[in-house]
Amino acid sequence: MARPESLTVVVIVTALVAFGAISTDLYLPSLPAIANQFGVGAGAAQLTLSVFLLGFAFSQLVYGALSDRFGRRPTLLAGLVIYLLASLACMLAPSIELLIAGRLLQAIGACAGVVLGRAVVRDVYGRERAARVLSYVAMAMALAPALGPILGGYIQVWFGWRASFLVLAIFGGTILASVFLQLPETNRSRDPTLRLTRLLLNYRTLLHNRVYLGYVLVATCAYSGIFTFISGSSFLLIGVLKLSPEDYGLCFASIVVGYMVGTLLSGRLTMRLGLERMILIGSLVGLAAGALAAALSLAGVVELIAVLAPFFLFLLGTGMMLPNALAGAMGPFPAMAGAASALLGFIQMVIAAAIGVAVGQLHDETGRGMALALAVVALGAFLSYWMLIRPSETETAKGVA
Repeated sequence: MARPESLTVVVIVTALVAFGAISTDLYLPSLPAIANQFGVGAGAAQLTLSVFLLGFAFSQLVYGALSDRFGRRPTLLAGLVIYLLASLACMLAPSIELLIAGRLLQAIGACAGVVLGRAVVRDVYGRERAARVLSYVAMAMALAPALGPILGGYIQVWFGWRASFLVLAIFGGTILASVFLQLPETNRSRDPTLRLTRLLLNYRTLLHNRVYLGYVLVATCAYSGIFTFISGSSFLLIGVLKLSPEDYGLCFASIVVGYMVGTLLSGRLTMRLGLERMILIGSLVGLAAGALAAALSLAGVVELIAVLAPFFLFLLGTGMMLPNALAGAMGPFPAMAGAASALLGFIQMVIAAAIGVAVGQLHDETGRGMALALAVVALGAFLSYWMLIRPSETETAKGVA
């Protein structure tokens, strides 16, 4: 077993947190092909994304509670086994209905990696250091959405969409072996007497904490902006602007560079400026991106640069917001970090899934639904900071004075 603060554990945690991104982004270039093969529209194919998020959302509530009770390691191993089997089921699916069902099971397994990876960071590092570590984890994790669509584009051209799920099965099996051999138990405060009523009270405590909700909503809006692009971009760029799957992957990677730059800035500046100020800066950058997207769309500009530039800018802001919002939400709750991470992920995924469904249903040749959705979530991130997080900063400053 590796030491909890070792580089080996950081690498494993990075891979765990990347499960959600790699599971959605690798097969994005294949969505039009999946729709064509099964004879369904964009909305039905997009359900493989939204159902994944819904399964991901609800399962997190279970994994967070189980890991607070039984520990991170056994709960994580169970989730990874489910993920491996579900990925193989997706690869073999003979219909869109069974593919959607397989994606639901895949989500149930994948969410263990994301929830418990974040909880492990909180277990080992604490609040401010966790924000810094999560920033660097997020920067490294950005390789998944950067490289996923590129790799997925070539897999689609060379082997077809089923091969993408074989690659995901191999990824899941590799991480399963790594966790089994190298990841130690990090939850030193687990309560063997924890019962359902206590778990429900934990979630109630979190929901009644205004500042926790502020951080959760910032993270939710930031992620929803990313999912807006994930839900609508392949149909707009491949279906309307006629990009090839390979070129689509390169375009997706180009906007992820913005996220990587944002997380790099977060990792370097959070200890100096504080996570609240980093969230404010990131939300203002995101607000500018949302306004730009809405203005270009309403002006009828449907060009590649007009689609990519606002999302590049939004992901720059997201890189500054997201790691700090995650650390801020879990920091005050060391005894229930799993529950705090799970509830955050549940709210994040449910709202993102709803936005994804809306973007899919509103898809047309203008891309207006995608642009306006970005504007809405950007405004939501800023208002969540201004109305829920900022007042607590003011109260703390008055108390110190």
